[in-house]
Amino acid sequence: MNKEVSQEAFKIDIRPRLKEEKKTIALCHGVFDLLHPGHVIHLEQAKGMADILVVSITAAQYVRKGPGRPYFDDEMRMKVLAALECVDYVMLSEGYTVDDVIESVEPDIYVKGEEYAKAEEDITGKISEEKALVEKHGGILRFTTGEVFSSTRLINTAMSGLSEEVRCYMEDFKMRFTMKDIKKYADIISGLKVLVVGDVIIDKYTYCSVQGMMSKDMGYSAQLSHSEEYLGGAVAIARHLASFTDDVTLMSVIGNEDKIRLRFMDELADKVQLRLAYSTSCPTIIKHRYLSHDEKREEYRKIFAINNIPGNMYYEEDIYTGFKEKLRERVREYDVVFLCDFGHGLIDKEVMEIIQKNAKYLVLNCQTNSTNKGLNIITKYSRADVFALDQQELKLAFPEYVLDERAGLNALSEHLQGDGWLTRGSKGAYGILAEKIYECPAFTLKVKDTVGAGDAFFATAGIFAAAGAPIELGTFMGNIGGALGANIVGNKEALEKVNVLKYAATLLNV
Repeated sequence: MNKEVSQEAFKIDIRPRLKEEKKTIALCHGVFDLLHPGHVIHLEQAKGMADILVVSITAAQYVRKGPGRPYFDDEMRMKVLAALECVDYVMLSEGYTVDDVIESVEPDIYVKGEEYAKAEEDITGKISEEKALVEKHGGILRFTTGEVFSSTRLINTAMSGLSEEVRCYMEDFKMRFTMKDIKKYADIISGLKVLVVGDVIIDKYTYCSVQGMMSKDMGYSAQLSHSEEYLGGAVAIARHLASFTDDVTLMSVIGNEDKIRLRFMDELADKVQLRLAYSTSCPTIIKHRYLSHDEKREEYRKIFAINNIPGNMYYEEDIYTGFKEKLRERVREYDVVFLCDFGHGLIDKEVMEIIQKNAKYLVLNCQTNSTNKGLNIITKYSRADVFALDQQELKLAFPEYVLDERAGLNALSEHLQGDGWLTRGSKGAYGILAEKIYECPAFTLKVKDTVGAGDAFFATAGIFAAAGAPIELGTFMGNIGGALGANIVGNKEALEKVNVLKYAATLLNV
């Protein structure tokens, strides 16, 4: 008998027959990345509860344990489970939840390990919903007992799932911080009222295949594939934050293009409160990048970039004045303000002063890019509770410390009278608190696109700091955000709180 079945085949052909034969069905679900004794004991106990045992696994694209997971692909994980005598059927779950499988199987008993017995300790917060869905179909939730092993820990420590540098770092880090600490701050974050102020950017990605150099000119010749547009800049920050708290407001000025206005309403209105002013003199900023895709390595290489940023970005006086007045009126209402200064004209001295003077808690990012290099320096600010910047931005701010990043970071911390982070790409990040610097390695060297990694770091580290988390923990969480962000093309998707927390749990499991 072929134990590997589709959900459809089980629902239409197998389940009716089993019900007719009055056989009870137990369901176990998980990633089952590396089968170990704990899994075998769990599955054997589950089999003892019913006549038929069905095991479902989460499809690889929906596994939320961080880049590089699962270690084994879908086919291999299903094959190993099907080899167990106690397992009757194995199927794939095509989603982040097990809902699709529960609907297809309608188990009499849904079986989880004893580590899920306390619903309040479930990172995903889904165990109560799963229980309700099982009961809706007449089933019950039961738990197995026995020693709890961990595939994640085995992969992290015995199978090079983590680099030696990261393993050593985590062994030390977990002596001071636990998953309980992280969840505590995540719960605080859920109650924060957040304001995001900054330039709105549309990231347009055109995918193509490079065919070679032009025969009569200096440039690439490429075959067009397709184009996509993602919401970037301050919008990307707001979308990341909206996964952690339901109270996020975005204030900005954008162009008056009907298509873009409608898109904002369609994609953001249910996640972010929009306080936008519309300019007819300045367009919504579009950064257009042309990329080639290495399908084998899942990497994207940028070939060329253009933008529509005017040489002089001047908004109409009444529009810009109205934006500032609303900002001045409302900024004190928020627990934390994220100021995203991309240097494209929205943030002038008056906006800077309004926010620096009135924000209860200020998280600052002042970016350098090809259009403003050397002109948008973070030292133009005099106050930030926490800040984030990259190596190039630090060098421009303190060129005298070009060979000593730690000294430069300390000088910036003194200048802004706050704590913060220096992102260092593949080298990880530094965090500074009262002249003490914490170093955290990069959690993955596997990347698809680094465009959104810095914004993901900024959002994650900043919101945890705003909730009272120590800078060392903020650095850790920021690096998780950066690692996940580096595996999202552009800003196509926002970070999800559950993915961040699951990745934290994965790293702490060493």
